[in-house]
Amino acid sequence: MKKLITASVIALCAATAANAAGQLNLYVWSESFSPELIEKFAKEYDVKVNVDGYTSNEDLLTKLQAGSSGYDISTPSQHFLRIMIDEGLIQDYGANTLKAYELIDPRWKNQWWDETQAYSIPVAYGTAGFAVNTNEYTGPLDSLSYFFEPEAPLAGKIAMLSYPDEVVGAAQLYLGVPFCSENADEMKKVYDLLAAQKPSVAAYSSDNIASRLASGEVAAHFWWDGEELKARVNGAPFAYALPKEGLVGWIDSMVIPNGAPNRENAIKFIEFMSEPENATEQMNFYAHSSPMTLVADKVVYTKEKAPELYPEVPVEFSRTCSPAAQDLVNRVWTQLLQ
Repeated sequence: MKKLITASVIALCAATAANAAGQLNLYVWSESFSPELIEKFAKEYDVKVNVDGYTSNEDLLTKLQAGSSGYDISTPSQHFLRIMIDEGLIQDYGANTLKAYELIDPRWKNQWWDETQAYSIPVAYGTAGFAVNTNEYTGPLDSLSYFFEPEAPLAGKIAMLSYPDEVVGAAQLYLGVPFCSENADEMKKVYDLLAAQKPSVAAYSSDNIASRLASGEVAAHFWWDGEELKARVNGAPFAYALPKEGLVGWIDSMVIPNGAPNRENAIKFIEFMSEPENATEQMNFYAHSSPMTLVADKVVYTKEKAPELYPEVPVEFSRTCSPAAQDLVNRVWTQLLQ
């Protein structure tokens, strides 16, 4: 989902000054938006759309905390969206007054990450878990135990992400430790599990996941549902585990950072991306579930074709933790990677 794009431009020509008329500056998950839709929007509204990509919520948060980013739209995940609202980093742009608001699936409206739905319109959701190369591993996929307490043929052939967010969450699901625990003893159990797993981990990396898994360098990789799905439908021998303990969930939303130089174009883009035809095309491109109203007969990734997107196991969404709880997560991860 998240390969770095630096200053890529999807428009008729390179951007001039960031606050020039007729521009829109996106800072979003890398390769997350359909280039065809961006081109369509650019032509329809006579707007140059400049796209930069990030690979972690932490990168986005750091950029916005620094101020004067020059960006008009970003797409944080739910727990970072809550932080951005609380820290005053993004605008109340009256999202709940837009037509886009009416098109949100009711289960995703006015959730804890944006109770009034004034700051955000959701654009995609999904899960994080383990994907396997079925040429390398043909065993069961119904429990996290096979990955956190691996035996042959997974021993030494597992890769994890380079940051703790969803990995620690999955470990907590396996152990029955609540997200955002402030209990040091509970988090020691998480550390002990990950430390015992470490000899079986070939890499802690969020880059080149598809190639690492496809080459057989590893047999299992912590990954995202839609990324595994896209690779699988293109012929890769991959499968996505649906463990009984559950999966870590995420939902990304379109927000407008403070100081956005092209606020009106940002709102036009949010409305445009939320239209059913465009939301459907975006889901078909991104291969993650859409929280918007769709054109049902045009959805490519149906339940029959994409079980990854329709898990029948528990899904627990990452939370915005207290400083004390986040400190314990950071300690677990720092100690693990020493």
